[in-house]
Amino acid sequence: MGNVYRIIIWKILFSAAILSAQESKPQVTSESPASPKKWVLVWSDEFNGLDGSPPDPAKWKFDTGGKGWGNNELETYTDRAMNAEQEGGNLVITARKESFTGPDGIAREYTSARLKTAGLFDYAYGRFEARIKIPYGQGIWPAFWLLGNDIGTVGWPQCGEIDIMENIGKEPSTIHGTIHGPGYSGEKGIGSPFSLPKDQKFSKDFHVFGVEWEPSQIRFYVDDNLYATRTPTDLPTGAGWVYDHPFFIILNLAVGGYWPGNPDATTVFPQQMLVDYVRVYGK
Repeated sequence: MGNVYRIIIWKILFSAAILSAQESKPQVTSESPASPKKWVLVWSDEFNGLDGSPPDPAKWKFDTGGKGWGNNELETYTDRAMNAEQEGGNLVITARKESFTGPDGIAREYTSARLKTAGLFDYAYGRFEARIKIPYGQGIWPAFWLLGNDIGTVGWPQCGEIDIMENIGKEPSTIHGTIHGPGYSGEKGIGSPFSLPKDQKFSKDFHVFGVEWEPSQIRFYVDDNLYATRTPTDLPTGAGWVYDHPFFIILNLAVGGYWPGNPDATTVFPQQMLVDYVRVYGK
């Protein structure tokens, strides 16, 4: 009987030790972007279509053309599979060096793709995130961003723009999160960089880029690391906070432009931006 009692006591003490250890662990709160308690999924694309298939036309449209897109970009955006297709559970956007003349009659030496949810999905507030593996190289400019759905009536930058992730390829360890609006657009956009430690490159692995957007606050994240918060107090005197209406999503991989500069002899093509998923959460 003594052995039985000793076993029972040992079990009680062992269970108590486990409970104590669990209570001492850091707890994930509802304020954590990784927590399912705060957010409810309202829209997503996991890009699990058949290899070689185009992005889901019920979720994405293509911007096409070689007009520079206000940034002096050098590519023509196309809707061809060789520039945007689903492959291995990812959306693969490929920038290529090739002579190409699109339906707009503009001749370019590069092609790529730019996808948007305009007219198919837009949303106000919540958490927007994407898991992306970006390329790098001089003149390469991947981006994941949002535009106000009223751009067709009020124009840019009055519609507002939220750049969740931009990278210029000559800075492989750094991405930027920026807001643009009337009085603080273009090179005057209000942004912050986030850099990986010890010169690690974003192109080496997938990372989750996100914003948590509330009526008077936009928070920028990389892999659950909060690195910037924007509020109306950050704006120039008299400038408007134009983030109180639905925005749509854009994914693109640009070549060249005022900010990244042009490709040079060190730039390797093709370049690929891999998107594992895009997800939007509401409260």
